[in-house]
Amino acid sequence: MVIDVEHYQRILGDEIRKLRRGRGWTRKELNRHLQSEISLQTLATYELGTRQCSVVRLVELCVAMDELPQDLLAKVHRRVFVEEPGRVRVDLHRVIAEAAPELLPLRRWAEDRLRQAADPGPDSSSAEVSLDLAALERMAELCDLPTVELITHLRKLSPG
Repeated sequence: MVIDVEHYQRILGDEIRKLRRGRGWTRKELNRHLQSEISLQTLATYELGTRQCSVVRLVELCVAMDELPQDLLAKVHRRVFVEEPGRVRVDLHRVIAEAAPELLPLRRWAEDRLRQAADPGPDSSSAEVSLDLAALERMAELCDLPTVELITHLRKLSPG
């Protein structure tokens, strides 16, 4: 998997800005809640995604805004790695061939789905499905995985 660092940084900045605005704070108000002193310009560049934020600084921002860093990063991950907003396309044949033991419930679902569609072979278009976030969350529960981790597995199984 290749990560577009600039795109990821812009999405991270956007999520930080949404979080701050969700609290009804200006950058100046956020700055007052931080443990260390940083300039308002630095905060702005984080939010614009033009400056990389260290892990420690990211945690400090999250703590100040009462957000778990892993939750913020999960939002960023979903936005960056899910092809359509809230959806992931997967090839059912690839799901069935995936050997990861934690994906056993997903393999069974894919086998059943292909059986119901009476799929004649691997080139059939019915072997591709698009899953929305609600379906992904339920599947993650069945596999006893965090949703973000399941999405990461499924992206590897995407068609094309």
